[in-house]
Formats: sequence, C-alpha cells, structure tokens
Amino acid sequence: MTDAASLAPTIYALTVERFRGITSLKWKPSRGVNVILGGGDVGKTTILEAIALLLSPVNPTTLSDPDYYNRHIDAGFSIEAVLFLPAGGGINSQLKPSWPWEWTGEEASVPTLEHDGQSSGEPVYRVRVRGTEDLELAYEIIQPDGSADSFPVALRRTIGLVRLLGDDRNDRDLRLVQGSALDRLLSDKGLRSRMASELAKNDVKKKLTTEAQTELKNLDTAFRNESLPAGLDLAITGGQGASIASMIGLTADRSGVPLPLASWGAGTRRLSALAIAAQNQGEAPITLVDEVERGLEPYRQRMLIEKLQTGSSQVFLTTHSPTVLSAAEQSSLWYVDHTGQIGPLDGTKIAKHRKTDPEAFLSRLAVVAEGATELGFTTAILERAFGSSLEKHGVHVSDGGGHDTTLDILEALAAGGLRFGGFADDEGKYPTRWAKLHTKLGALLFRWPSRCIEENIIAVVPDNKLEELITDPSGEKTGDRLRILADRLGIPSKDFAAVKTTAGSGFKDLIIKAALGVVPAGKESEKKEYKAHAGRWFKSIAGGRELADKLFSLTLWPELKPQLLPFCNAVRKAVGLSEILDLHG
Repeated sequence: MTDAASLAPTIYALTVERFRGITSLKWKPSRGVNVILGGGDVGKTTILEAIALLLSPVNPTTLSDPDYYNRHIDAGFSIEAVLFLPAGGGINSQLKPSWPWEWTGEEASVPTLEHDGQSSGEPVYRVRVRGTEDLELAYEIIQPDGSADSFPVALRRTIGLVRLLGDDRNDRDLRLVQGSALDRLLSDKGLRSRMASELAKNDVKKKLTTEAQTELKNLDTAFRNESLPAGLDLAITGGQGASIASMIGLTADRSGVPLPLASWGAGTRRLSALAIAAQNQGEAPITLVDEVERGLEPYRQRMLIEKLQTGSSQVFLTTHSPTVLSAAEQSSLWYVDHTGQIGPLDGTKIAKHRKTDPEAFLSRLAVVAEGATELGFTTAILERAFGSSLEKHGVHVSDGGGHDTTLDILEALAAGGLRFGGFADDEGKYPTRWAKLHTKLGALLFRWPSRCIEENIIAVVPDNKLEELITDPSGEKTGDRLRILADRLGIPSKDFAAVKTTAGSGFKDLIIKAALGVVPAGKESEKKEYKAHAGRWFKSIAGGRELADKLFSLTLWPELKPQLLPFCNAVRKAVGLSEILDLHG
C-alpha cells in the first residue's frame, strides 16, 4: 500500500442494524479495493447504499418505510463506522472538537495515554447515522465519553465520497452538486450567488403565456383580499431540492455538438466521474461502485480494476463479472452468503478456482462438489429436488477438482462464517478438518459415510439389476464396459452372462474396481490404461448424471434417501424454499 493510501479516509469497521434488507451486519473491510461478491438479493448493493447514506455530502430529506428492516419504523435503523480521517481533513477544524478513539486492530476503544501523554494507538472516529421513528435522519459523532455530537454535512463533504450506484443517468459527480467531485475540483464558492444574481435580472413573468399572466394577477388579487403579501411576481429563488448550480454539468463535443456527459453511455459516465475524482489533488475519496462492469467492455473492465488497485482510495465495489473477478488479483475479496453475512475469501486458497469457475463466487449459493462425477450427480439430484434448473434459484454446483482442493476451498469459504454447500467422498483423510467443517456447514455438507460415490451406489444395486447398471443409456459405452470386465477376468468373451458366471460372487466388486480404474496387482506397467477405464464408466459429469438417474430407474432411491434428502432440503432452505418429503423419478 502506498503512503498516500495510509493517509486516505478509511473505514476500519462497519456496523449496520435494521437497514433495508439487512437485519444485522458487522464488517471490517480492508484498505484498498474491496470486491463484494455473491448472488442476487443477498444485500451487496444495500451495503454500498448504507455507506453512501452515512457519508452523504448532503442532508437527504426523505426516508420511507422500506428503508427500515421489515418496515418496522418504530425500531429505527443504525449505520455506524469506525473511521480514520487524515489530520488535514476537517475533523480538527470544527468549532466543537471531536475526540478520537483508539483503534486496537479489532475495535475502537477509549484511548489510553502512555507515560509521555501520547495515545498508544491509531486515532479513529465513530460516526453514525440513525433512521428515527419519525422518518428522519440523525447524523452523529460518538464521543469516547458516550455522548453524541453532530456529524455535520461540512465534515462529510471533506471525506469526498464518490458514489456510482444504480443506473442514475444524472451522475452527481458530473454536475455542480454541492459536495460532488466536480464541485470540489472547481471550488468556486461564489458561483451560485453570481448565477442567482444574473437570473434575477430576467423578468420571468413576461415569459408566461397571457393566460398564465392572468392567473398570476388573479392570485395577487386573492392575496390582497386575504390581507396576505401582495404585488406577486416570479423570480429565481432558493429552497429545498436542486440548487441552481446543480443544473450545470459537464458537456463534451460529439461531432461538433456539445452534449451533456450525463447523456453518454453508463461506462463512459462512470470512468469520467472517477477521472474527476482523481484530479482532486491530495484527495483519496472513499469510492463506491455498484456493478462495476456496467457499460464497460471486458478490456475496459480490466483497465478500471487495475486503475482502482493502484490508487490510494478505499474502494467498495460489487460485480457479477468473471472478467472483474479475474482482474482483481490485488483486491480483498468478500462474499455475501444467502444469510446476508459477509466474510473474506482467502485469495491463496481460491486462486485457481476463481479462474476456472468464477461463477461459484457470483451465485446465491455455491455447492462445491469433489469431482466431475460428484458435479454431475449433485446437479441431477438437486434438479429433481427443485423441480427446475438450478440457475433459476441462483444455485451453482462447482467442480472442486479433487478431495484435497475441495476441502481447501470449503475451509476458505467457511473461515469467514459463510454458508456454502459441499458434496464429497470419505477417503479417510483429514478427519479433524472435515469434522470442523461439518460443524460449520451442517446439512449443507454431504459426505458419504465411507468410501466414494461409486462404491456407495453400486453397493445397493440388487444382483438382478447389475446388467441394467452396466448398460449405458446412450448405448455407446455398454460394450466397452463389458470388454473392460472381461479383460480383468482374462476371458475372451464379453457377453454379460459369461462375465457374470466367471466373476461369480465377486461380480459387484469387479464392477466397482473397473468403475474406479483400480490397477490390478502385477499390472502396474499398464497403470495408465487401467486408470483410463474409469472414464468409460462414471468418471465424468455425464457419468455422475447417469448414476443419479439410475438411483430411480433401478429403484435404489429408498435405500439412499435417508442420507441424501437432508442435503437436498438444506440447499432448498438456503434459497428460501420449503422442505420436501421425497424426490420422485
């Protein structure tokens, strides 16, 4: 991190209570760029809007009941931040001083003094905005003695918030709105009064139609009859709402015609607003960008992320773009899970998965399956449980790439208190790690009681249905499977009856070893060939789906239902669906 970044306004901790869709959230964001990931309707944008409201450079005049969690206005809402502010940022120039707290690395505590009279920790401030039961906002600075003073708009403006949320075509930072990046850059304090003086020279009444002038004259007469102020006229006046200066915005030339920048594309407007903020020398404003990819081609997405990562500002952004996720190598990654909680993603442990399957971190609920077979099987089972495609519900099943890497990924996700799903074998490794993970994830983590998926399913197939198990529904692999079994037995015939007779009581075990690609003793020199046999059985996504379908076509489901149904219901519950009593073929 640059020296400039260490002096930039920074949120060390954020607490949100009962604001919009968030019931309670506590978060310690990082310096630099914070990328917030997750599926739809989990609260990512609401987090940005909470910060925007807390640090708003103007005094918002309206609240509505949806701003309160579950519209419980009587309970109010609260947004609080532990904020580092540079010494020259205005906090020390207030008429009534605000006393700093001491940041311990975990929380703001009442400062303690060393023997030389100096505080032992970094000075920070606790600021808060409350939504009251009267639908009003109360901005406060919380003092170490427990009292609360005003958090004035003038101080909030010095923080220099850059806010790019939603698809607002009148981006405030492209106009001379008080506190906007353009207003801070030009810093012409007398412009508004000069404009008002000039506009006041115009006789507005003469611009009215004859009918309108008559109505104004009649209104003046009515005022006189009621002993109210008379001699009515029209002129430019101040008041609530947009100021005169806020009507002025940047224009740019397009084919010889000056067009407002607010009318250009969303991507261009966003890049322009950030460029204005960058021109404010010495400033490093806290920056909020919702869906950073909006309006930007992939190459411009990468350019923007690179620019933000090399800047000094603390940045909060959301994205649904794999391009952005891939480019954010120097950013802190956070995931908002289906419960609305936010937690960190360990960049080291998920680095490979982030590139191979970024959708896992952009979905409402991700289920990490151990391998290709588990991916196909889990997807097919959950589709039956949902009665529709999983994408419709924001569920994404991801290939963990093996037993060890799946455990690493799930641990990295669960470390931040997040709720992901998992589907894995029991290979007898890392029992303590798996047990801890199961404690965190509960029924969302499915593991076979022992061994792997093929062994558990083939084990419950009745002997009289083994031929149906071997039969490939597409007809392409059945012959190969019988040949593989015959080769393992050392017989020339690949007829099912001959294979079954020769295998005898070991027939089911023979199928399992063939399906797993187990290398027979003495055949180590042919290891590669035997391992490849598994691909002709179930070691693929299609093979996993085939196993799931045969659970029902071979009526195996009742045997495995007690193990698999709780997992299916846990996934349904995670996305707001009710539990079901059974799956049906």
